[in-house]
Amino acid sequence: MALSDATVRNAKPREKPYKLGDSGGLFLLVQPTGGRLWRLKYRIDGKEKKLALGTYPEVSLAVARSKRDEARTLIAAGKDPAIQKAREKAERKVSSENTFAAVAKEYIAKRQKEGWAESTNTKSEWFLSILEPAIGKLPVAEIRPTDVLPVLKRVEGKGNRETARRLLQFSSQVLRYAVATARLSSDPTRDLRGALVAPKSKHHGAILAPIKVGELLRSIDGYEGNHVTLYALKLSPHVFVRPGELRHADWTEIDLEEAL
Repeated sequence: MALSDATVRNAKPREKPYKLGDSGGLFLLVQPTGGRLWRLKYRIDGKEKKLALGTYPEVSLAVARSKRDEARTLIAAGKDPAIQKAREKAERKVSSENTFAAVAKEYIAKRQKEGWAESTNTKSEWFLSILEPAIGKLPVAEIRPTDVLPVLKRVEGKGNRETARRLLQFSSQVLRYAVATARLSSDPTRDLRGALVAPKSKHHGAILAPIKVGELLRSIDGYEGNHVTLYALKLSPHVFVRPGELRHADWTEIDLEEAL
C-alpha cells in the first residue's frame, strides 16, 4: 500500500528501527532517535542493493518518489544508481576545488616552469587580481560568458581597451588550460571576442631613413653621461633587443669566442 503524507508525517519512533513501504522499492526507515530516512531497495546484476535518497522532512514524499523514478530509469538502462551518485559526488568535489583562481595559479606556475619572463608572470598575476573578485571562487565548469563580460566591460569603460583585451586573452588561456587538463569541456569565453571595442593601435617612434640612423649612431658616440649607459647604447645597435632585455642580459647569453 502506497504511503500518504499524513502517514509519513505522523510516523513515530519505536524501540527498534522499522520500515514503512511505498511502491517501486521505496521505503521510509524510521529510527529510534526519530530520524526518518528515505531508502530505495533495488536489484542490479542479480544483487540486492539500497540507495539513500535523503531525510524527511527535507525530502518530501513527492520528491522521494521522483528520486526513486530517476533511479529506476538508470536501473532500466543497466546502470547502478549508487555508483552514479558516488560519481556525481566526486565530480562536485573536484569542481568545487577547481576554481578559476586555483586553475589560474596552476597555469601561471606551469608557464613559469616553461620559461615565462618575470615581467609576463607579474602581468598575469595582475590580470588574475582584477578577475578574482568576480570569478575567482567560481568552479571553472560553472563559468559562463555572462560572468566574465561585466569585468571586461568595466575595464573597457575606463578607457583601458587594450587591458580589457588582454584580460579576455588571459582568462581564455586559463580556461583552455582547464579544457586541456580535463576539468572543462570547452572555453566559455570563446564567444566574447567580438564583444569588446578594438583598441586603437599606437605605433612607437621609429627611425626609418638610413641617414637618420647615422645621426643616431653619431649621437651615441658623443654621449658623455654614465659609462654603463654609454656601453649599453653602443651595444644596442648590434643586438637589436628591447632595452629591458639588454639591461637584464646575463653573461650566459653571450659567447665572446663565437662573437654571438
